[in-house]
Amino acid sequence: MKKFILILAILITTIIPAQASQQTMLYDQVWKLINSKYVDQTNNHQNWYKWRKKYDNQIKTYEDAYVAIDTMLASLNDPYTKFLDPKEFKEETSNIRGSLKGIGVQIGVRDGKLLIIAPMEDTPGEKAGLKAEDEILEIDGQSTKGISVDKAADLIRGEEGTIVKLLIKRKDVPNKLYSIPRATIEIKAVSTKLPVDTVKLDPRVGYIRLSSFISQNAIQEFKKALSGYTSKKGIIIDLRSNPGGLLTNAISLSEVFLTKGSVIVSTVDRDNYKDTVKVQGKYLCDKPVVILINGGSASASEIFSGAMKDNNRALIVGDKSFGKGLVQEINKLPEGSGCNITIQRYLTPSGADIHKKGIKPDVKVTFTPEDIKAKRDVQLEKANELLVKMINYQPQNYSKSSIQ
Repeated sequence: MKKFILILAILITTIIPAQASQQTMLYDQVWKLINSKYVDQTNNHQNWYKWRKKYDNQIKTYEDAYVAIDTMLASLNDPYTKFLDPKEFKEETSNIRGSLKGIGVQIGVRDGKLLIIAPMEDTPGEKAGLKAEDEILEIDGQSTKGISVDKAADLIRGEEGTIVKLLIKRKDVPNKLYSIPRATIEIKAVSTKLPVDTVKLDPRVGYIRLSSFISQNAIQEFKKALSGYTSKKGIIIDLRSNPGGLLTNAISLSEVFLTKGSVIVSTVDRDNYKDTVKVQGKYLCDKPVVILINGGSASASEIFSGAMKDNNRALIVGDKSFGKGLVQEINKLPEGSGCNITIQRYLTPSGADIHKKGIKPDVKVTFTPEDIKAKRDVQLEKANELLVKMINYQPQNYSKSSIQ
């Protein structure tokens, strides 16, 4: 009898595994999130189950878990699905609340290159002269070849007042080293100040620059600016170098201008379920609108621009937008960390998938070196010209081609 009990005890010990550590459980939680939510059910054409137990015997600390999670997510080849350690997740939360730390630029990886999607208005990055589409070759002397967005962000961040050095490659000019001070930056989503003094708008035209859709306060700021233009007959909305932000903000801004029942955007999930978002209430503004975009206009900027364009509610002027047609969900994890997961792709009202393609403007206007040297904003000048025609135009004769 004693021998039987002993054998049974050995079997029980063998069958019941030791309790997983908190660090291993964190890794497994991210694995489960990807397995159930990630937009691509093939997970970049790989067997996702191979990752589940891959690091069970190697994860001893949270740092081990973070490295393992980063490695696992990197296999998806999706720069927008990323793990955020407690410091990074706190910073992202601060961005949504209306403040951030750094040099004030949004970065992304495209075709293996680390690019500046957009510098934010009145930040050290913008003041230093960084521009949308600039390629970052080095960060403090370290090559960015093969670097992830998260790693690049870690290198660029630092204590307020310290300097980060970026080697920048820009089309048609020699590579240049920029020394930029880090700072705590309050996000100002809206401005009515013209970007250059050389442009004189028609007195009937109002100008609103929306630099980001990140802050929860962005739409209220926009509505406040719009309410100051009650006497204006038309509005220019400047989304150039706006890197995007919250999907809800793009929807809310669309509802300011579009009539009830208009399609704003459609999202498609991993099961190919299509959810169409339509305007629910009455619009606030029926004035003619021209929207300015460029290569730094991304994400929520493209959702709003696409909705206005496809509903024939605005003319789009400038250069082709960045081309980010994916939606991320923010997931809060234990110990203050988080994970952004691409859960949907989105389509404009016409059904267009603009990912890696961008939105083409109705009227293409590109800066020449002479324009830049003379500090001429030819895109804004064209927007003003077209909007005046729209203001003067008789509605019964309206067509896009007639006012270009």
